[in-house]
Amino acid sequence: MGQRQGKPYRVALLGLYHESNTFIARKTTFEDFQNSHLLRGEEIIAEYRDAYHEIGGMLAVMDREGVEVLPLLFAEATPGGTVTAAAYQRLLNEMTTLLAETLPIDGCLVVPHGAGVSEEQRDMDGHWLGKVRELVGPDVPIVGTIDPHANVSRAMVEATDALIAYRTNPHVDQRDTGRIAGELMIKCLNGTIKPNQCLAKPPVTISIEQQYTAAYPCTLLYEEAAVLMQWPGVLSVSVVLGFPYADVPEMGTSFLVVTDDDRQAGVAVAQRLEALLITHRYAFVGKLETVDAQLAEMYRLEKPILWLDMGDNVGGGSLGDSVVLLKALERDGRLRGFTCIFDPVAVTVLRKYERGAQVKILFGNDYSLGLSHNPYAAKVCILDKVDGKFRETTPRHGGQVQYDMGETVLVETAAGNVVMIHSLRVPPFSLSQLTSFGLDPAGFDVLIAKGVNAPIAAYGTVCHTIMQANTPGVTQADMTTMEFRVRPKPLFPFEDIST
Repeated sequence: MGQRQGKPYRVALLGLYHESNTFIARKTTFEDFQNSHLLRGEEIIAEYRDAYHEIGGMLAVMDREGVEVLPLLFAEATPGGTVTAAAYQRLLNEMTTLLAETLPIDGCLVVPHGAGVSEEQRDMDGHWLGKVRELVGPDVPIVGTIDPHANVSRAMVEATDALIAYRTNPHVDQRDTGRIAGELMIKCLNGTIKPNQCLAKPPVTISIEQQYTAAYPCTLLYEEAAVLMQWPGVLSVSVVLGFPYADVPEMGTSFLVVTDDDRQAGVAVAQRLEALLITHRYAFVGKLETVDAQLAEMYRLEKPILWLDMGDNVGGGSLGDSVVLLKALERDGRLRGFTCIFDPVAVTVLRKYERGAQVKILFGNDYSLGLSHNPYAAKVCILDKVDGKFRETTPRHGGQVQYDMGETVLVETAAGNVVMIHSLRVPPFSLSQLTSFGLDPAGFDVLIAKGVNAPIAAYGTVCHTIMQANTPGVTQADMTTMEFRVRPKPLFPFEDIST
């Protein structure tokens, strides 16, 4: 049992979770956290105890061991632009105040993303984890999880005893990863292990479309990591693929190894993985396919087709308003498609019309014409108006249960394509986004999802074919076309690292 001197261990639980795309002009505000998940105290337990989320896994272990969990704050916003200084400071102040009021504690479970960036703290996760360490002192174990899209910093590692990355992308093992972190916390509290973390950061960053962990080339890294996990004294081996849309000094792929007080073994494991990635680095560059080439191929492929809009990847921070793939289907006219478009202004216009009304409307943004605002004009029929709330109760990317698209209008174009126009940004991580509002995913030839790999966990259950489209936008797949200022150099594939 988790006890010290006959009393249950007291373990705080807190998290600040954001994947920040520094190439997006629109900043992430405090309101964005409120519109997503801003939970305090028992709200955290109620939301995640049974969820396929790392917090659910942590809680399962703590409950089993009789540990007193002290849930403080969990703040998560849909991936987007850099977090404003005001939003971060407000969340940090609340977090540290709650933690200070809770002391003394025996341990602290933390839930960072690992790719958070704020206006004043470019290594946002390293900064807030450092503040937690300052408050609890050097002897209280801090154990947590990170997303494999993290850009891991030395500050993050130095502030914690153990960080464990999810092993899958799409992220369907979050609850299990939380359980692993919870088990390590119990061993730390009982004094049976003394974690030592080793971080390796090879001069390589992996192209976003090559980060599908169930397929080659990612399997090269994960299979080797599984072998190295069997080494004596190794507690965890994390392959951290990195987030290429954050222009920070920590950008890039990394390997994070946790051992039981065996620095030499940790360094050896990390170096083996680093050498493996460098040797096979060209396999991680990927080959990009154009929209027109994919459209021409679709007629001979089994339907439904999941058509992934990589340039408008909501999970990578984009708005989710691109009409590039919708326009391609409209021009062709032979395939019936579905897509979601974020456009609160269009929703405001459409809300005054009744179901069945025929309306000429401007919506979305045509990024093929550039990054400025170029809405798409179409005559549509209003199919339905809904509140945009839905639930997901199966293991899906992100591990969330409650979703809210805000006020939402379903319309059908003259070409027969169905568009879900919504007023709050939501990534396409759940088929309930369709089925909760009477739409049958199997009834379409093409399902457009604004993502790269994450939507596969949900849409892959009904789609027989998956295609990643090289579309324009703030999450375009070819990161070498983007203007970086502070990323590390040299860094493959930007620079040659063969010498």
